Amino acid sequence: MTKKKIGQILATLESLYGQEQCGLDFNSPFELLIATILSAQCTDVRVNIVTRDLFKDYNTPEAILKLGEEGLLAKIKTCGLAKTKAKNIVLTCHRLLTEYNGIVPDQMDELITLPGVGRKTANVVMSNAFDIPAIAVDTHVFRVSRRIGLAAGKTVLEVEKELMKSIPKDKWSQAHHWLIWHGRKCCTARNPNCGGCMLHSLCVFGSQNFKEA
Repeated sequence: MTKKKIGQILATLESLYGQEQCGLDFNSPFELLIATILSAQCTDVRVNIVTRDLFKDYNTPEAILKLGEEGLLAKIKTCGLAKTKAKNIVLTCHRLLTEYNGIVPDQMDELITLPGVGRKTANVVMSNAFDIPAIAVDTHVFRVSRRIGLAAGKTVLEVEKELMKSIPKDKWSQAHHWLIWHGRKCCTARNPNCGGCMLHSLCVFGSQNFKEA
């Protein structure tokens, strides 16, 4: 895909979703870290409902460790994979206190050593909590970027690397949000709305599957 076409795609996405931000509610890097761990196989809406109650009294590593794994599990049970998440969050809180003085690190190589934290979660935290350019490839970003033609990789890591090459670095974090919201509002997993999509003439999938009357 040419740089000109990529520029047109990004400009269109910005016009549609330029004001959109992270879908998770948070007031600190720690809150975002926990919310992102909880968001695996769970909607942002559900996570925000859970954390709205959780973070009232338990929004620091020390507080969650006092709550304990069973206590935490009771509070996050409506999130998918709650038992595993509770275990990982407690372990992460312990690591933060013993190795990072209770402070969430802002580097990829440190973040991914925390239990329950992979590249996607690390990129979300780096981008939204620390304003470090990053592209977090979740299911929406993976699907939409491949459909449009911004990436062709078969794995999350391959797609992340391709997007980092094709998208200007100063737009990485914004483009991440634009792709997510386009995936939620238009380019859905099933029955994407190509007819109502402003990108269909620029999009590989759209140009192949939608013809104007």
